[in-house]
Order: sequence, then C-alpha cells, then structure tokens
Amino acid sequence: MKPWIKWTAIGLVIAILAGGTVRTLSARKDKAAALEAQQTAQQTQVSIDLVSSDMMTATQRELPLNVAISGTVSAVDTATIKAKVAGELQGLKVREGDPVRAGQVLGQIDPTEPDARLRQARQQAQAAKAQVDIAQRTHDNNQALVAQGFISSTALNVSQANLAAALATYAAAQSAADVSAKTVNDAVLRSPIDGFVSQRLAQSGERLGIDAHVLEVVNLNRLEMQAELTVGDAQQVKVGQTAQLRIQGLAEPVAARVARINPSASVGSRAVVIYLAIAPGSALRHGLFAEGLLATGTVTTLAVPLSAVRTDKPKPYVQVVQGDVVQHVTVALGARSEVDGQTLVGVTGLAPGATVLAGTVGVLREGTRVKVAAAAQGAV
Repeated sequence: MKPWIKWTAIGLVIAILAGGTVRTLSARKDKAAALEAQQTAQQTQVSIDLVSSDMMTATQRELPLNVAISGTVSAVDTATIKAKVAGELQGLKVREGDPVRAGQVLGQIDPTEPDARLRQARQQAQAAKAQVDIAQRTHDNNQALVAQGFISSTALNVSQANLAAALATYAAAQSAADVSAKTVNDAVLRSPIDGFVSQRLAQSGERLGIDAHVLEVVNLNRLEMQAELTVGDAQQVKVGQTAQLRIQGLAEPVAARVARINPSASVGSRAVVIYLAIAPGSALRHGLFAEGLLATGTVTTLAVPLSAVRTDKPKPYVQVVQGDVVQHVTVALGARSEVDGQTLVGVTGLAPGATVLAGTVGVLREGTRVKVAAAAQGAV
C-alpha cells in the first residue's frame, strides 16, 4: 500500500470522529439551553397568591434595648446563728417557718461551766481587791511614818510599788471576770434580726463545738437578685435601670431595679455582678429562680420581624417584593428586642419602605411573581 493512501485513510477517520464529537457537544448545549429556557418560562409564568398579612413594610422604629439576666432571689438581711461556746444545746424550740424578733432568745448552750468560771473569776477579783486594800493601808501608814522620820523613804517606795502591783492584779482579775461574763452571755442564742427561721441545723441535746451552725434566719422585707453579666453587657447597665422578672412558679412578672453594681469582676468567670432590688410580695421566697430583661435604653433603626429573616444562604437575607417579583436582599442584623410579644431585629442593607414577606410565607425563588389579594399591607 502506498503511503499517501494510508495517511489519507487516517485523516478521514479523524475527520469523522471530530465531526461526531462536535455534533454531540452541540446537541448537549442545545438541550441545556432549551431546559434553561423552559425553567425561565415556567418561573415567569408561575405566580404566587398572597394576602396582605403575608407582607409588611419595613419602617424606622425605636427599639428598646434589653439585657437578658437570670439569678436567684435572696433576702438582703440574713443571719446564721452559731454556737459561740462549746457545750450541750438546750431549749431550742423554733423550727422552719417560725417568726422571730431581733434579740429574741431561741435557745442556749448548757450554762453550767460558763457560770462556774464566772463565779471563779469574780471571787479572784474580790481576793485581788482585798490585797489592794491591804497595800493601800500599808502605803498610807508608811507615808505617815516617813513624815515623822521613823522609816526611810526606801520603805515608802517599796509600799508604793506593792500598791501598784496589787492594783494591776485587781484590774486583771476584773478583766477575767468580764470575759467570763461575756462567755455566759454568749451561751444564750438570740436572733440578730427580725424574720423567719429558714433552716434548723441542730437539735436540742446535741453537743456543739464553737462556730457550729444552729439556725438560719431570713428577712423577706428586702429582696434582691444577683445576676452575672459579661463585660460588654455590663457597660450598658446603670444604677436605677428597671427590669421585669419572671419568677419560677409565679404567673405575673415582678418589677426590679438595679441597686448596686460590683466594681470588681469575678475572679473565675470574669463576669460583672449586679444586684437588683425586688419589690417584696407575699408569694416571693428566698432562693427562688428568676430571669428576665433589663431595659438599658433605646435605639432607632430599620426593623423587621426576626422570623422574616432567612438564614438558608451563607449570609442572612429577607424576601422583598419589587413590583410583582420576589427578590432576595442580603442584610446585616443589629439589635433585637421584644415588642408586643414579637421579636424585632434591626437590619441594614434594606431600603426603608421595602415590602418584606413574612416568615410564614416560606422560601420563594428569586424572580417568582406574586399577586396580592388585598391592597392593604401591614407595617412592621
């Protein structure tokens, strides 16, 4: 076979293959174009019927700024009654829920030993007083004898020193008697405040050591809640700001006011602790859990309901109606606030007065045509 015939055959095969490939690619391209045109036509032809409640107008609003808080309700005035002396507990009759008054005797530690020590100290003080009297008489006599020249001044100085020593011994004995008297007084357990017994931690007949807990008393006339805030939230809080708290188990919210702000952050959490004074109520109790919103100010911003913001794309967006076509507008979210039971959020990137689709409508494809059954539209 001649070489030119061989190369001519190879060229014909290559040309046939190339032509087939071109025709295949062209067919695929035509098919894709036809499918895209069909989808566009379907999208253009499909129309969604909406009612006025499905749309709202984005407007500038003054949103209240709030900080979420939570904590435990506690009594401002609380007291833990402890045993100041060791001994057997006697006469403790009050129990949880019993009212007590400031200074009321609630029980005592067995006074036998403290009373004996007090008697001993007082007797020692009496003996020291007798020694003072003897030293005083001796010193007076020596003064008279020195004046008459019967004894030397050295004897007078000795008697004066003896008198000073007797006086010091008497003063020490009196101090010891005072300490013993205080021990006898400490053996009696008294309530330091008005209030109610919240815990009884010991029983009559038990032998207690020093600083053993016996009772806890709380006064419900002044209540507060302690809440921890981040440093950023704490910067917005000032004394006097108000809050509405929801108390566990209570149907109605309770008003509270920021009374104090701790000047130091907590060592472990680095949180700033604030204290809110709560108006007392018959249903409030020491130890209840509370949570709520603390009002810190207001901000004027373009706002939409949080439910209208979609998050199924990399960036949040809202669906707006321009003319009769749905468009997706990317927005940046700002402050959030509860208004009339609805959560509103400030947004940027949206034109004031834009018609926004409510969250109940669901996600619609961009370019979808809509028809409104009622002309009126609700405002945000």
